[in-house]
Amino acid sequence: MRFPCPDLDPPYYAVIFTSRRTPGDGGYDAMGERMEALAREQPGYLGIESVRAADGHGITVSYWRDLESIRAWRQHEEHRAAQARGRADWYEAYEVRVCRVEREHGFDRQRA
Repeated sequence: MRFPCPDLDPPYYAVIFTSRRTPGDGGYDAMGERMEALAREQPGYLGIESVRAADGHGITVSYWRDLESIRAWRQHEEHRAAQARGRADWYEAYEVRVCRVEREHGFDRQRA
């Protein structure tokens, strides 16, 4: 679990990826690590938070500076190959939502 993402400065964009996994790994964890490392190299990338329940349901939120950065990441050749593999092997279902974050607030006991 990667949570929470470091402080971000609104406005920015969040790509919310909710999914239900197929059984087994089949290379999923290794690909996830590769995609996270690759995303960190992309212009406009701000961070990621991700959780997965034992029943296979997961939520990953990636944060981006602008819509152009999200579009470029979506079209990245290696990311497109991972998307295709996800549809073929790793996901029973998923949804992608893109949102603009206008403001945020929170609490961290360690920083209080």
